[in-house]
Amino acid sequence: MTLRNAYGQLGVRAELLPVDLTVRHENGDGTRYGSLTPSWTGTSWNGHCVLVLPDSERFVDATVEQFDEVREIGAGPMIGKVALSTHDDGTMLEPGAQVLLQRGDLVLKYTIAGPEVVASIVEHPEAIAHADGHHRTGVNVASLTLAALRADGVRGRAMQAPHPRLRALLRAIGDAAYDADESGDVRFRLTDRTGREQWLRLDEIPLPPTVPPAWPRS
Repeated sequence: MTLRNAYGQLGVRAELLPVDLTVRHENGDGTRYGSLTPSWTGTSWNGHCVLVLPDSERFVDATVEQFDEVREIGAGPMIGKVALSTHDDGTMLEPGAQVLLQRGDLVLKYTIAGPEVVASIVEHPEAIAHADGHHRTGVNVASLTLAALRADGVRGRAMQAPHPRLRALLRAIGDAAYDADESGDVRFRLTDRTGREQWLRLDEIPLPPTVPPAWPRS
């Protein structure tokens, strides 16, 4: 949920996708993680979840290295290309559909859970109680990402990305200094039209009205 908000601040739509995951070795041995019918135990959610980026047809498993055999390879998050088709109920991958991705000598088989599982996550009291925290942390992650994307040799490519909000934010912050305030929020030092200095969070920076709002959108 934090990463979903971080993507969204940069104008990249990301959606939760609960999955069942089987990690299989070359010899056929495998371990199953997650579930097609995940559940809550108190404040803990028992399952595995990835993100799907519909506009670029990307599949992102940011926490795949929590599993020992995958972490040993040391290649970071799993990102793959998938074929998506949006249906009337908003689903982008059919429940039961499978995505196969390779990591070293491992084959990761993701099986997609149904949309009711997403509802069981986002509508749970624990998720609702921490929604503001996920948003705030997502804004901070996006801020540090934006600061990295403006570096020499990177900014030019970032400005070619098909995300108007990302490009507008890069123009807005320019080479402004940034720092974390007492509460831990990352803020950029910007000056307004009167020359007055302000320290603004990423979601407080004024952008032209033509710039698309951040995701998720109500």
